[in-house]
Amino acid sequence: MSKRTPGLYKRGTQGIWHIDKCVRGYGRLHESTGTSELEEAERYLIRRLEEMRKANVYGIRVERSFRQAATKFLLDYQHKRSIGRYAQSLKILDPHVGDLPLRRVHQGTLESFIRHRRKQGMRANTINRDLAVVRRILTLAARLWRDDSGLTWLETAPLLQLLDCDDARKPYPLSWDEQARLFARLPEHLREMALFKVNTGTREQEVVCLRWDWEVSIPELKTSVFVVPGGGVKNGEDRLVVMNAEARAVINRQRGRNPEYVFTYSKGQPVDRINTKAWRRAREEVGLPQARVHDLKHTFGRRLRAKGVSHETRQVLLGHKNGQITTHYSAAEIGELIDAVEKVSWSGSSAPTLTLIKNENSRKSPAVGRRENVKLV
Repeated sequence: MSKRTPGLYKRGTQGIWHIDKCVRGYGRLHESTGTSELEEAERYLIRRLEEMRKANVYGIRVERSFRQAATKFLLDYQHKRSIGRYAQSLKILDPHVGDLPLRRVHQGTLESFIRHRRKQGMRANTINRDLAVVRRILTLAARLWRDDSGLTWLETAPLLQLLDCDDARKPYPLSWDEQARLFARLPEHLREMALFKVNTGTREQEVVCLRWDWEVSIPELKTSVFVVPGGGVKNGEDRLVVMNAEARAVINRQRGRNPEYVFTYSKGQPVDRINTKAWRRAREEVGLPQARVHDLKHTFGRRLRAKGVSHETRQVLLGHKNGQITTHYSAAEIGELIDAVEKVSWSGSSAPTLTLIKNENSRKSPAVGRRENVKLV
């Protein structure tokens, strides 16, 4: 009986042979041969090893699968708070394009994936998030990732066209009563984040990624603000987050739970999203299936407008791109922004007086933080 080639092993119920082998000048080769026949798998492995040898000797680009690129992407970006969402998208994509060589991943080969997601009832916006991950990986493979010969993983990245979002739902600002009913059904950690979001107009990722070292003390006003670096903001600009009494109370309740992140789950573990099963279950229970997490931002903006806050001020408070460096404000200007957001707090509005959260262990520590990120003139 002949001895099988090292680096091959069977995987799955169908007994497909897979390669797991370290190759000099390449690294770890880990991919499927696509066959359950040992001889055919061995021929496939020999061909792949020959391709790598030619790449080393003659500078010929090694052919890699999309699965290999996806694996590298997840490993390179495992420190990102959004890595869970990336991994979920790639898991859904893998059966459709995982085995394909990178050069064969393009608009045409992605059509089966798009049709599959459409049949599942997914909206265009959801499908586009998955396609955006593919586009990001192909761009990195064509422009950044290089092998030992200095060649990029992919010669050029194809143009991927996202779907038209005609089926996108319209914003649904919550009434005060709807907010009270919805928040009362949320677990405490989600309720705290939602309460902060609806009082500051921040985006979901700005909330879940909020860090203590982004807090900036404003001694002149005996308060603090947060400055979210542009890398974590949709429009790429530093984001000034001004807090009213409700938002400040939320922040003070989080102090001491985690040394790095403001919002955490059980045992001080950071969270990566508000839009969880618990959020979706709560909105169904109170008869608000149309309410999305992003609607909390729309709610904040609508309430500011209802209170007569100017368009320019709303742009700053909502973190919209307006051509200004929004973190360069005087203490007086920040004071005016605080006055504006106080108009939409529970105490500053006609909202029903409800205590949504009781936390006997909340710490009302004075706001602390760095000063260098806000230029007070």
